[in-house]
Amino acid sequence: SQAAKMKLKHNINPVLLQFINFIVLVYSLVTYIPWYILSGSKQAIAKAKQVKARPVNNKPGGAYRSVNSLHCLASVLYPGCDTLDKVFKYAKTKYKDKKLLGTREILKEEDEIQPSGKVFKKVILGKYSWLSYEDVYIKAVNFGNGLAVLGQQPKTNIAIFCETRAEWMIAAQACFMCNYQLVTLYATLGGSAIVHGLNETEVTTIITSKELMQTKLKEIVSQVPLLRHIITVDGKPTTWSEFPKGVIVHTMASVQAMGAKADTGNKQPSRPVPSDIAVIMYTSGSTGIPKGVMISHCNIIAGITGMAERIPNLGEKDIYIGYLPLAHVLELSAELVCLSHGCRIGYSSPQTLADQSSKIKKGSKGDVTTLKPTLMAAVPEIMDRIYKNVMNKVNEMTSFQRNLFILAYNYKMEQISKGYTTPLCDSLIFRKVRMLLGGKIRVLLCGGAPLSAATQRFMNICFCCPVGQGYGLTESAGAGTITEVWDYTTGRVGAPLVCCEIKLMNWEEGGYYNTDKPYPRGEILIGGQNVTVGYYKNEARTRKDFTVDENGQRWLHTGDIGEFHHDGCLKIIDRKKDLVKLQAGEYVSLGKVEAALKNLPLVDNICAYASSFHSYVIGFVVPNQKELAELARKKGFKGTWEEICNSPEMEKEVLKVLAEAAMAANLEKFEIPVKIRLSPDPWTPETGLVTDAFKLKRKELTAFYQTDIDRMYGKNVK
Repeated sequence: SQAAKMKLKHNINPVLLQFINFIVLVYSLVTYIPWYILSGSKQAIAKAKQVKARPVNNKPGGAYRSVNSLHCLASVLYPGCDTLDKVFKYAKTKYKDKKLLGTREILKEEDEIQPSGKVFKKVILGKYSWLSYEDVYIKAVNFGNGLAVLGQQPKTNIAIFCETRAEWMIAAQACFMCNYQLVTLYATLGGSAIVHGLNETEVTTIITSKELMQTKLKEIVSQVPLLRHIITVDGKPTTWSEFPKGVIVHTMASVQAMGAKADTGNKQPSRPVPSDIAVIMYTSGSTGIPKGVMISHCNIIAGITGMAERIPNLGEKDIYIGYLPLAHVLELSAELVCLSHGCRIGYSSPQTLADQSSKIKKGSKGDVTTLKPTLMAAVPEIMDRIYKNVMNKVNEMTSFQRNLFILAYNYKMEQISKGYTTPLCDSLIFRKVRMLLGGKIRVLLCGGAPLSAATQRFMNICFCCPVGQGYGLTESAGAGTITEVWDYTTGRVGAPLVCCEIKLMNWEEGGYYNTDKPYPRGEILIGGQNVTVGYYKNEARTRKDFTVDENGQRWLHTGDIGEFHHDGCLKIIDRKKDLVKLQAGEYVSLGKVEAALKNLPLVDNICAYASSFHSYVIGFVVPNQKELAELARKKGFKGTWEEICNSPEMEKEVLKVLAEAAMAANLEKFEIPVKIRLSPDPWTPETGLVTDAFKLKRKELTAFYQTDIDRMYGKNVK
């Protein structure tokens, strides 16, 4: 079974193991009846087995809908609240003095010099200070009015280029109220991509932070001729004299002060209608220059209506930790879900998230420890990192501790796969691991890229909470599917949300058909109110990716390949762009190869590559420094980190490990990489080789490693 494959290996004496198994069996029998009566798991097991979505007709390729919205798709969160400003006003009235946005104050900043001579900035942070719903509402109103004083007109574009923080959400709410179209750009985009986004949208005002202004905007302002106003959310920068003539720098506080003084009594503000554009979101894009996706008010509201329905008992007791980029649809949607349901949002960053994070001074507390969130969203890259860190710690334990952890892990895995809980293991064995995320997480939501079954199961077990896998695109306002909290199967993304329907379209080239048995397969098409308006100033691409059927329903062609299981849950099995035909005619799914090898302790990241002019697959690997250094030591290879990575001998050793793992994952012989390049440097969004959600940018990676590709395919390299 799948659970048996994911079990951890121990080295316990077989006789002792029999005795332990007997004790566990007795414990299970004694506790089963009271647990079954008291825990309510009877209902959870029944729910897990239920059909979650059904096709609306019996025709092949018929759309699947959630059983909760078979006859009518949901599109509005609260009656009459059909635009985002109305949703916030409703929440402000309902939760007036409740805490909404929280930020930690910086108590102390210091430079820490590393043995290598590098200087790392470290911070000591205080408690969270909170703004209530009413506070945020007033700040947003004043900011919106202040922007009007600066000349911002309704239905015109305004850009935000800023880290995830309370001011981002305040600025966004101001734009939603005044019907300004918010252009969002990732803080890690390269200079040329930022220039492209700002010039294409013709913005005259950009909202940013002091740091991004100094590090990114200063170099490119001269290439954005229409820019007139820069607003910094965190006070006035020390040097701003070098900006071109005609560009004025304001602080957010000064714009809010202008808005508070402005006489808006006679002027009726221009409120948005549901079809008005709320956000033009530039995708970091795994291919080519970023595209601006136009998302309307009704698109976002439909999307968050669908998402909220999948989180049980969502409400005022919940605390969400916001640290992913707000320019990403996953984070923006998650925060808007929280804001509309009375939850608190505490802000963080990947550098200050946990006690061990890179910016947190040793001995002081990271954000999760202070905030103790109940809800958290993550991308697989972050979950994979947590998984590897914990497993490294397990390997460093004494033999007794390690075997105890492994026994508890394997026992809990068996119980979870049957739908049971393990309160004793949770409190005795996994409590310490659970504390890494604050100890109170009740739902972990993962999106942005596929999550491996091993990592998902690990998070279920060690963090003692369901891990909901979601599937959605910027083009579908982030909504598509989310697994239900009592569904403990792995590798699937759940049933369609109540706001949308999903159908599978034949893809002949890849050999996927919606008549396939046992499961219908094909390209995933999403339909519903959450499907966006299209790409900004890119009519040709909009026509290619979006279609409208005879009933007026709008459909997004995702380019992802999926299959529907008997209970109506979707599994992503391939991607059109990832399929390469080898010289001999076999099709290789690069994503499948990477998924099989990415979770090896030796591998931090991997990109498979194949060419139709050759008969084998090659790969680029970012090795785990600790694991590769240990392998080099065992093989008697001495040298610097760069020398180890550049060594043909070490390449061969790593290939052996990859080949073993590939065989264990049942990859075909032609799918297994034959040659690899070890990369001494990690791939981060800053390098431009991965997106902000850490998805591989294949085009950029191919260009970056072109010399190595030529070498591995035996071409003459000059």
